[in-house]
Amino acid sequence: MSIIYNALSGAMAAQAALATTSQNVANVMTPGYTRQGVLLASVQPLQSGALSAGSGVKVPALLRFSDGYKSLQLWNAASELGQRTTAQPYLTQLEQVMGDEQSGINSGLDAFFSALNAASVDPTSSPLRQQVITSADALAQRFNSLTQLLSNQRAAVVQQRQTTITQVNGLSKDIAELNRQIAATQGTGVNPSALIDARDNKIDELSGLVALQVVEQADGTRSISLRGGQPLVVGARAATMSAVTNPDGSQTLQVGFANETFILSKTGLGGELGGLEDYEANTLVPMIQSISDMAEQLADAVNTQLAAGFKPDGTAGTPLFEFDASTSTGTLRVTSGILASDLAFSADATAPGNSDNLLELIDIRTQSVTLTGLGSVSLADASTQLVAKLGMTSQQNQAAMDTAQTVRNQAEESWKSTSGVNTDEEAINLMQYQQMYQANMKVIAVANELFDSTLALLG
Repeated sequence: MSIIYNALSGAMAAQAALATTSQNVANVMTPGYTRQGVLLASVQPLQSGALSAGSGVKVPALLRFSDGYKSLQLWNAASELGQRTTAQPYLTQLEQVMGDEQSGINSGLDAFFSALNAASVDPTSSPLRQQVITSADALAQRFNSLTQLLSNQRAAVVQQRQTTITQVNGLSKDIAELNRQIAATQGTGVNPSALIDARDNKIDELSGLVALQVVEQADGTRSISLRGGQPLVVGARAATMSAVTNPDGSQTLQVGFANETFILSKTGLGGELGGLEDYEANTLVPMIQSISDMAEQLADAVNTQLAAGFKPDGTAGTPLFEFDASTSTGTLRVTSGILASDLAFSADATAPGNSDNLLELIDIRTQSVTLTGLGSVSLADASTQLVAKLGMTSQQNQAAMDTAQTVRNQAEESWKSTSGVNTDEEAINLMQYQQMYQANMKVIAVANELFDSTLALLG
């Protein structure tokens, strides 16, 4: 009878192996599926004696082919890629607008100072004077358009950050619930592999939003925290992330967990949140300030010089520009109601045709302005250097994004080499386990024949 028991255990083990193989093959195209296998172990003899070979085979557990280190590498790569990918569209848009030769600030400055140069031929010419006002208005519109774009980008960053935070909170809750289900399932002896796969997929998605630290717990759950150590998921409990808007328009991120509130640093967040923080803090806000500084210092320089001159009627000059930092649609504008006759090009109240003050206005182009991130540069070079710096930042981010994509692809391939389903390997397993089943059934058939023969002898 031991022969039948041994063969029966072998057939049942082969069935379990075939079922596992069929599950792998069925999920060959399932994203994030981790392949499984059977753990076979021989059963020690139930009877004593030197001739007792054993009591068959058993399947104590199913194997889940997973490498924790490779999973961590996959999630780290997702965080880096998420950070670089999020910032690039903003950088590209801003680079294209600021670098455009037709609509950029540089061409507006060129047109304005060209109009001043043209007016120096005949400072009393009303058409030439009017052209100065027209070009000044066009220059102001270029500043305002760029300021509006920057303002729109900042609003988009705020909106995208809020959307990302909502996703972080949702995924954290999902992972906490899966932790609960996994712990409960393991306690009942049910295979939790599908739940673990679902949780790993959620963690991978979450890692694209913010950089994570993942720690495996003894009960099968996973604790998740940010790089700074702030908790997101502990067992079946999830934290809540939020953003608080400050008076200057910036936002402070915080995490609430177990009646505690943790303020997040703006650096090292990783993922989409890190990309948004990095772009806003290091590129967008400095650019907003630089454009505002350039417009203000240009307006001050022109207005100050005009105030030092005289109109054709001998009266003191009036301002050409008005600057208002409180609005993004009219940061710089031409003084309302100004006329061609209001431009004070003369340095002599008794000589309307004098152009000495006009020459001083033209010289403003070579004067220095002080901009955030650049320091002191000439007005003529300011916009060019801002565009060059922006282009370098965009290029560096693009290169980092390409590298992050390569690292992510390599991490995925490395993960698949351990956890992914290989159809060739599964086909071999299918044949081997089929042969194992058939061989054990043959043993049962032989055992039956021997039993029948024995009964015939005894009869």
